[in-house]
Amino acid sequence: MVAARHQPPRRAVRGGATVSGGIRLALVESPNPEAMRRAVAHLGPSLPLLTELGQLFAAAGHELALVGGPVRDAFLGRTAIDLDFTTSARPAEIEALLTPWADTTWDIGRDFGTIGGIRGQTSVEITTYRADAYDGVTRKPIVAFGDKLEDDLRRRDFTINAMALRLPDLRFSDPYDGLDALAKRRLRTPAAPEVSFGDDPLRMMRAARFAAQLGFDLAADAAEAMQQMAASISIVSAERVRDELSKLLLAPMPRRGLVMLVDSGIAQHVLPEVPALQLEIDEHHRHKDVYEHTLTVLDQAIALEAPAGAAPPEVAGPDLILRLAALLHDIGKPATRRFEGGGGVSFHHHEVVGAKLARARLRALRYDKETVRAVSRLVELHLRFHGYGEGAWSDSAVRRYVTDSGELLGRLHLLTRADCTTRNQRKARRLAATYDELERRITQLQAAEELAAVRPALNGHQIAQVLGIRPGPILGRAYDYLLAVRLDEGPLEPDVAAERLRAWWVEQPESQA
Repeated sequence: MVAARHQPPRRAVRGGATVSGGIRLALVESPNPEAMRRAVAHLGPSLPLLTELGQLFAAAGHELALVGGPVRDAFLGRTAIDLDFTTSARPAEIEALLTPWADTTWDIGRDFGTIGGIRGQTSVEITTYRADAYDGVTRKPIVAFGDKLEDDLRRRDFTINAMALRLPDLRFSDPYDGLDALAKRRLRTPAAPEVSFGDDPLRMMRAARFAAQLGFDLAADAAEAMQQMAASISIVSAERVRDELSKLLLAPMPRRGLVMLVDSGIAQHVLPEVPALQLEIDEHHRHKDVYEHTLTVLDQAIALEAPAGAAPPEVAGPDLILRLAALLHDIGKPATRRFEGGGGVSFHHHEVVGAKLARARLRALRYDKETVRAVSRLVELHLRFHGYGEGAWSDSAVRRYVTDSGELLGRLHLLTRADCTTRNQRKARRLAATYDELERRITQLQAAEELAAVRPALNGHQIAQVLGIRPGPILGRAYDYLLAVRLDEGPLEPDVAAERLRAWWVEQPESQA
């Protein structure tokens, strides 16, 4: 077993086994040799680069270690996109060594001790050993460069990210039992959790993200600290919160992370609409648990996503817009809940209210305009299918369903199907069959009428000529009228459309002027 948590780290000792390329792997006291061999084998394609960089820094008298996510992922058999290193060298020294080695370098993180570089297809970031402190108000780190790898590892978020491979000889360093935490699928902090979360409250959201990505549980002391310190997340910028939320939602198991955010109280400060779904249910007025329903809808929407790389009209997963819409689709219910006679409960127009709430929340989290527009539109449309009942859909209704959803149609299909969480199997089958029929009708009409590009029979210039009017609000109304006719009746010949337009015009007050 490696050194216990919060105790002085033990010195790594040499010895071990020969791995890929003849490189000799050195081990700390009693790690799992087989796990180490598998991890280093997983790093195989990167080993020449790791060795070369390690030798480069060692020749200059500096320590260098691969650290954090790449080491963790090697043990998990996952491929890291980028390589992160830490070193005893200062930023100017890192840059001097990296510039002739890399194809290009950048120093945007110089103030925090980080110099980056790209060589071929590989991106690396090298950071001076740090012992950051924060002022507790602005969240701006006060950078204090360190001299020891163990001190740098102690300031990292979780022990599973506080493991390192010293280069060039690949000596494994694990002073805070990250390998043990990895084996037990447990999220622990290298320092006391209140210290770690106090240094950067975003680490509490990162815990939820790792739960969603890796399926790990949170250590009891860390869970308690999150509950006590939940309000401190409010000092973190909206952009950083947004990025962590997106990573959580795009993970394989977002439900785990969301439950952690809600149970800890973090969600109350970053996404309060979700815990608000935990509506009180009394014995006289019953309805389904909206919070649990929402999580189930999210699970079901994810299950309906096509494999990554699938071509449209399939919705390739993981799809952030679909998952945000599934999470937020019922957030209008708390504000619209009404108790009806006979013990019923209604949520009239919750989709309209929910769309406004979703738009406001996503804007507050600094999501881009297209994401805000798409998610709020899906929330607004998610009940449209049920509004037509289970009877036959008219061609007009099908056209409007397609044109109103536009490029979101594929996602709306999945959201609508996922929104069926009834335990009544007969009802579930009936709804699924009805939606199957709707999709068949859409396919038929799209083939016949090119619904994705539906337009009136006359364009704006032609409308102006027929009515003898100039561009302006009246022309816009006339265009909307012909579009409505097109949706209701299907394609019209231009002369028929012109006749209908003239009949409409004589009923308008402007025609008498």
